[in-house]
Amino acid sequence: MDQDGGRARHAGPAAGGRGGGEGARRAGPLPGVRRPERGDRGGERGDLRGPAGAAFGGGRAPGRAGRGKRGLCEALAAEAAAEVGRLAGQAAAALAAGQGLEAAELAIRAGLTQLGRGLLEPLLAADPGYRGPRTDCRSGHQAGFVSYRDKTIDTVLGPVTVRRAWYHCAQCGHGFAPRDAGLGVAGQTMSPGLAKMAARAGEAVPFTPGAALVAELAGITLTGRRLGRHAEADGRAAAAVIEAEAAAIAARTLVPLPPAVLPDKLYIAVDGTGVPMRTAETEGRPGKGEDGKARTREVKLVCVFSQATVDENGYPVRDPGSSSYLATFAPAAGFGTLMAAEARRRGAGHVRQLTILGDGAHWIWNLATAHFPEATQIVDLYHAREHLHDLGKLLAFMLGDQHQDWLAERSDELDAGDIDAITAAARVFPMTGTKAEALDTALGYFETNAPRMRYKHFRSCGLFVGSGAVEAGCKAVIGQRLKLSGMHWSQPGATGILTLRCQQASGRWEEIWQQPGDRTPAA
Repeated sequence: MDQDGGRARHAGPAAGGRGGGEGARRAGPLPGVRRPERGDRGGERGDLRGPAGAAFGGGRAPGRAGRGKRGLCEALAAEAAAEVGRLAGQAAAALAAGQGLEAAELAIRAGLTQLGRGLLEPLLAADPGYRGPRTDCRSGHQAGFVSYRDKTIDTVLGPVTVRRAWYHCAQCGHGFAPRDAGLGVAGQTMSPGLAKMAARAGEAVPFTPGAALVAELAGITLTGRRLGRHAEADGRAAAAVIEAEAAAIAARTLVPLPPAVLPDKLYIAVDGTGVPMRTAETEGRPGKGEDGKARTREVKLVCVFSQATVDENGYPVRDPGSSSYLATFAPAAGFGTLMAAEARRRGAGHVRQLTILGDGAHWIWNLATAHFPEATQIVDLYHAREHLHDLGKLLAFMLGDQHQDWLAERSDELDAGDIDAITAAARVFPMTGTKAEALDTALGYFETNAPRMRYKHFRSCGLFVGSGAVEAGCKAVIGQRLKLSGMHWSQPGATGILTLRCQQASGRWEEIWQQPGDRTPAA
């Protein structure tokens, strides 16, 4: 979690229970990844036993719900009309008194929010979730009706109290309210709508400023700590679904349908960056600091994007809005499964030209060869230039005043993809001992990646030769949220926020909260 949550108490209306309600909500396309139910009552107000007649006579809750559906709608409509009239009078008075437009619009918003809460509560009360004296407990047993219990749920309209039928399974030893599952609040004290709002704020900015944004823009008071817990949990649930889907695609039990419009060229760009972690998360890991201890964990990021055109100078142009991202702390093998699944979802295997971009790291090219052996592999030109400058520094004591001219000639050869010329020009200098070993290492980078450095040919084909898209993703998607001053994350917390940010940056935010229908099981 980032270091801004503090220990502030929840300043808004109490959500009931013991203040828990945190947990991973079900997210994404695959079934089976559910919001875990809490061990406590998740906002229960207590055991309010209803009359025996109500328990076995259909379970209709008291109040306006007893008027029937038509009577309820008429009563709510009358209340709404009266409230709207009152709000109109307040707004008119504010404007007439010279209080300004802001006062009028805020008064109307507050009134409409209160009106909405007043409408929502009786609508929810219309079905208390009574399913007869016994109902399935989802474990193959029969749970018995116990009583009606009140539960307060924080919603985008403010807190509402719902009275629901409560069942208990003697064999399983746990209780539940069927109505909670239908509303998406089983074990939760935050409605799906408010949870979605909290997740959006939590992925965008640090948690305490995020809670302030929710309060200012929606009028809902949350603590930064509570917002952060929910955002991280929802992100982890989404990550679990993405991982399960990727495993199913790898096993060929799930086949993503190709996009309706296939791009001509599809790119898979891969990179990694460090995220500052809590001390316990890096215990025993070697690092780059002076003391040799790690303070970060590497996040691997893939950016998949498409290209259809080149500009007037012949340089490729990334298709607007085509970039999608996935990030994980998983080792290379796990990352490869996620990378391949995302690429196949985007049409890899159907496009005319598939290209993989990366630096010279061996694990990247091992994954590329394993998952997409048919793809064109290109080492990022700018990384290659950095290695060339390092080679020039290594030979500077031999080159003397000719250093810059020699480096310029080698740069031209690199742009032309003439790696043999670079290695031949470097090996004319007699080296022994450790300097000879250093030269072999430096040239080994170019010799190993020579097929991936045919830059003149790649450019003639209108292909990207730089991995700037994924490097920008490391900064914008990861760095601008998870690498701010003073932040130290747990791996689960960082995973949740990373997943939310990747989904948002990919234009797939809504897929966290609903089940898409663009996939079909394999035959």
